[in-house]
Amino acid sequence: MPVPRYALWSSAAAPVLLIGGWTLAAALQRGGFDALHETISALAATDADHRWVMTLALLGVGVCHVVTARGLAPLARPARVMLGAGGVATVLVAAFPLPAGGRSAPHQAAATVAFACLALWPALWRPAGSGPVRPPVRVMVPAALVLAVLVLLFAVALGTGVLVGLAERLAAGAQAVWPLVTVLLLRRVTRR
Repeated sequence: MPVPRYALWSSAAAPVLLIGGWTLAAALQRGGFDALHETISALAATDADHRWVMTLALLGVGVCHVVTARGLAPLARPARVMLGAGGVATVLVAAFPLPAGGRSAPHQAAATVAFACLALWPALWRPAGSGPVRPPVRVMVPAALVLAVLVLLFAVALGTGVLVGLAERLAAGAQAVWPLVTVLLLRRVTRR
């Protein structure tokens, strides 16, 4: 079963939206923005300059993950559901912005679910006896481990307050890129 072209476009758009969004939003902040220490969410917070840039980027990334999940029919349903849930949670991150200078329980919950789902979906890619088209296990299992370790490092950075922005960008960037890698792998396998 081939992966549809729309999944290729949506999976390619996600990292462009995320990285382009945080880059543009940071550049628009009066007084500068410290990407090593400040979070992506700070760029969409209610007191951020031009917060609409990061908000739209997060909405777009979430929708892209849902669309990509729909197109990954060769993968096991649990993997597709987890990727789609990560997309929905990303939309909720945008819908519940951080308040001016504070925390938000709904935002934190949505971000936690998004990071967890987007780290774990590759681990669910194939149950025993799944369909004939699948990416190689030597790629999907290490990907799930790398994504989980990056999220764990982000959690440690949040707890210690050290390089939080960098850790978040590494984890979120990898999570945004992996669906594209998976689509490309599946398209290559189905062409054979």
